[in-house]
Amino acid sequence: MLQSSVAGSSFFERVWRPVGALDLGLTLSPHPHGGGDPSWRRTPDGATWRACRTPHGVGTLRIVRRAGEVHATAWGPGAEWLLETVPELLGAHDDGLGFAEMIREAESSPDASVRARAAFVGELAVRHPGLRIGRTGRVFEALVPAVLEQKVVGREAWQAWRWLVRKYGDPAPGPVPEGLTVMPSPEVWRRVPSWDWHRAGAEAVRARTIINAARHAAKLEGGSSAAADRMLRALPGIGVWTSAEVRQRAHGDPDAPSVGDYHIPGLVGYAFTGEKTDDAGMLDLLEPFAGHRHRVVRLIELSGIRPPARGPRMAARDYRSF
Repeated sequence: MLQSSVAGSSFFERVWRPVGALDLGLTLSPHPHGGGDPSWRRTPDGATWRACRTPHGVGTLRIVRRAGEVHATAWGPGAEWLLETVPELLGAHDDGLGFAEMIREAESSPDASVRARAAFVGELAVRHPGLRIGRTGRVFEALVPAVLEQKVVGREAWQAWRWLVRKYGDPAPGPVPEGLTVMPSPEVWRRVPSWDWHRAGAEAVRARTIINAARHAAKLEGGSSAAADRMLRALPGIGVWTSAEVRQRAHGDPDAPSVGDYHIPGLVGYAFTGEKTDDAGMLDLLEPFAGHRHRVVRLIELSGIRPPARGPRMAARDYRSF
């Protein structure tokens, strides 16, 4: 790790060479919440920027891939932490070999249905060899947008996230793209007034869930994915879906499928059987891949296979008019 300074701006740099294939875009794609997420940015030079509240303070991370190496630059009090965790963010811990072995075992199952599913998933994995399940290490950072996304369409939740982060967040340190913003601290989330939740488009239930979670934010950080699941689901307003969405991102848990999602069970059912299914049916279909069920769902999402749309789509609501 190297510290430098240009025009009075101090920064740190690191070069990391991943072992095996790495698709930077696919690996990082779950973390931004909508194309206008103020805390993430993709610039025309191919760099990905992340504004983050680390254990040591705010920080900005810039990542770019060059000739098989990841070049990372960071600014702010959290710069060194951001650079230290670059390999984790990009899935250095991810057990791709274990997943490949699981597929081979499933392909030799005496159950023809399991063999067919394993062959299909194996083909998808070959198409996306650089997909990794990375982890940010920041639970509360993943929790707030996940709560905003509860039981609403994505664009409604992303609008609320953008509005609140831009109004209450902190400017990202360093010479950053315009508008890059660090999400508010837990203390600030606790003080957001009811009228601003309303203006953002988040109703009282989701607001109360976030405010209450902010009171316990420090306890949620660190530990295992299983421990995080227990702590998260002990909080009012946080269930199995929200916990999974958080652990996928913060802990890089490859076995945390989003049970309770509006679309995913139907997507998984259709990909495997040609028919939509419910949560119980999805978990049954994913059982041969226990340990990597979220990874399998990600691969199915990337396959482009979609059930035919036969019903009305969920419409975005505007709580500001209520």
